[in-house]
Amino acid sequence: MLSSQSGAPGSQEFAVIARGVEKSFGALKVLQGVDLTVGYGKVACILGPSGSGKSTFLRCMNHLERIDKGFLHVGGKLVGYREHAGKLYEMRPNEVARQRADIGMVFQSFNLFPHMTVLQNIIEAPIGVKKLSKAEAIEDARRLLAKVGLTDKADAYPRTLSGGQQQRVAIARALAMRPKLMLFDEPTSALDPELVGEVLTVMRDLAAEGMTMIVVTHELGFAREVGDMVVFMDGGVVVEQGSPSELFTNTKTGRAKAFLSKVL
Repeated sequence: MLSSQSGAPGSQEFAVIARGVEKSFGALKVLQGVDLTVGYGKVACILGPSGSGKSTFLRCMNHLERIDKGFLHVGGKLVGYREHAGKLYEMRPNEVARQRADIGMVFQSFNLFPHMTVLQNIIEAPIGVKKLSKAEAIEDARRLLAKVGLTDKADAYPRTLSGGQQQRVAIARALAMRPKLMLFDEPTSALDPELVGEVLTVMRDLAAEGMTMIVVTHELGFAREVGDMVVFMDGGVVVEQGSPSELFTNTKTGRAKAFLSKVL
């Protein structure tokens, strides 16, 4: 049963609060009670083996997946639900879309519209969802393309870009919605090794600017350097969390030690 916890302690003080989040797909229980709190302006990096529930948890944060139990607050508001007379009701699709506009998400695959130019990809949602004027959306898009180092690619089509360039366009597209939270689901896993650095550089710049970010990643160097907190998930729960120095040099749980010993 879903719990609203509308008065959850600190719900206005933290960007993300998850308590007891559970999610099943049929008989498969993927999330088994995830607890996590992320402050505004912080970078949380989530590590863990395949099948540990990392990506599912990320998708629950913007209601791409409905949770079965527990609660999720983002920006002080329940994700995907509204409360009335002590009961929770799932938001209508248009309400979810408005809420989701404040939560940017970058996927493993770039998900760019192949028939649109880079500029058209970036301005589509701000005009359609945020109701920005075309002129304002284009101005924003060009500023964001400069931020991700792709000023000269505004009129290019995705098929003409490298994987690293496409992912940087995907980041610019997410930022064009002016989100309060950015979610990254293994954003470099589909890239050739030599292209990983250009995407991580953009993400480092965002972190330095104070963007609140939750990053599912296997890039341990990035997690160590940029993360304010590192979270290790396994079996659908948070097994251990702490600062990078705590998790990487003073690991407490056997399961996290075993995982890190294979990947460090």
